[in-house]
Amino acid sequence: MNIKVCGITEMKQLQQLDGLDIDFAGLIFYKESPRYIGDKIDKAALKRADLDLRKVGVFVNPEMIEVLDAIDEYGLDAVQLHGDETPEMCEDISSEVEVIKAFRITEGVDVDKLVAPYDAVCDYYLFDTGGLKESIGGTGQQFDWSLLSKAKIEKPFFLSGGISVEDAARVKAFKHPDLFGVDINSRFELTPGVKDMKLVLQFRQALK
Repeated sequence: MNIKVCGITEMKQLQQLDGLDIDFAGLIFYKESPRYIGDKIDKAALKRADLDLRKVGVFVNPEMIEVLDAIDEYGLDAVQLHGDETPEMCEDISSEVEVIKAFRITEGVDVDKLVAPYDAVCDYYLFDTGGLKESIGGTGQQFDWSLLSKAKIEKPFFLSGGISVEDAARVKAFKHPDLFGVDINSRFELTPGVKDMKLVLQFRQALK
């Protein structure tokens, strides 16, 4: 089970996550988020850093140039698009790095119909809570995972939204052939953007 820790704002914590064998780390480039990366991590130092984890830039309805600049300046390995980005934009970015397209899941949604336009232009999907503020802000809300159980999806996806250490057994029990990983954020924090590494380690061990 792959683990993505989102909302990282400190270089030291990126290095700690790497030491814990975490697979992905999310850096939020959305200015409305309390976990906005801003100038909190030195771009050049991050680009030079020898990390095994994959650095994911998280964007919401960005301009293309903003994404391309961040890929270059921060040495991003992947981009997560959390807004209403078009399949065309995903395709353009996918020529540079891997693309994770996030979808906000609400009651009664047809998941397969929702993702269909993006099948050919993304590397992964991420399924999160219904509201933009909830999902990008990390307010700890969960959606009904059974909505995914009924869907084919047919692309590796991350399960996200309000997942805590206490949900490890539930994550392990959730079965879908395309479940690739889990995305964790606010339930593992000391303050917004600062993670509790003990909790992250507990969760990683619990998922084994």
